[in-house]
Amino acid sequence: MKFKRSERLVDMTNYLLNRPHTLVPLTFFAKRYNSAKSSISEDLGIVKQAFQQRGIGLVETVPGASGGAKFTPYILKEAADQFIGEVSDILNDNDRYLPGGYVYMSDILGQPEKLKTIGRIIATQYLFQKVDAVLTVATRGIPVAEASATYLNVPLVIARHDSQITEGSTVSVNYVSASSQEVKRMTISKRSLQPGSNVLIVDDFLRGGGTISGLTSLIDEFDCHLVGSTVFVETDDPGHRRVTDFTSLLKMDIKDDQIEIKPGNYAQKIFGSTN
Repeated sequence: MKFKRSERLVDMTNYLLNRPHTLVPLTFFAKRYNSAKSSISEDLGIVKQAFQQRGIGLVETVPGASGGAKFTPYILKEAADQFIGEVSDILNDNDRYLPGGYVYMSDILGQPEKLKTIGRIIATQYLFQKVDAVLTVATRGIPVAEASATYLNVPLVIARHDSQITEGSTVSVNYVSASSQEVKRMTISKRSLQPGSNVLIVDDFLRGGGTISGLTSLIDEFDCHLVGSTVFVETDDPGHRRVTDFTSLLKMDIKDDQIEIKPGNYAQKIFGSTN
């Protein structure tokens, strides 16, 4: 069956979008559409141009017998700034303020479209870095970590506070919660990470950094490399913060019992800009 170019472009675009960071051989597309490689190359050129113009991502073509096409998603700074501004406006609602210096944001982290954009922003920082897994802890940060892992197309590893029989043999570490000063425990399966893996930590909230510190200790136990740490929201009160190198999409300022949500340090960390 012969496909029209318009049909090939639609299907090819959908195929690449659903398989980020995956090298797809040109022969695969040629057989899929019963078309010559030269036609496939022209199609990929059209897709590549459209993706770049719309800020969707990169489409790279690798020459040679073992070559192909690979889609790497990213987001433009203008789109990221607009999204962060919109989310900041939503969260800057007095009705969202909770006791203890917290802000209700579960509804934001439950909306698929917003999670997709959050995942794209986080993945953009590691556009040219090798990431083998995303690590988080079993809290509200799971949706953010899952969205990031989806755009990086890597496994999501979840550390839990209690080991489960379905996990098999586990590795555990104790850490001190910076907010409560309590000693807590987190554990992951021994099969979760391979030694030497490049691991990205993603969480929803950063106050004192105890959770990220504990996750970093787990990474060390597996002889893995920490690529970076990203959080959805950080507070402006570091106190005895246990981590200093991280990326935040939003920052929560607390002054005179008033809370203000504003953009975090993502612009500098991801785009090299302070604006």
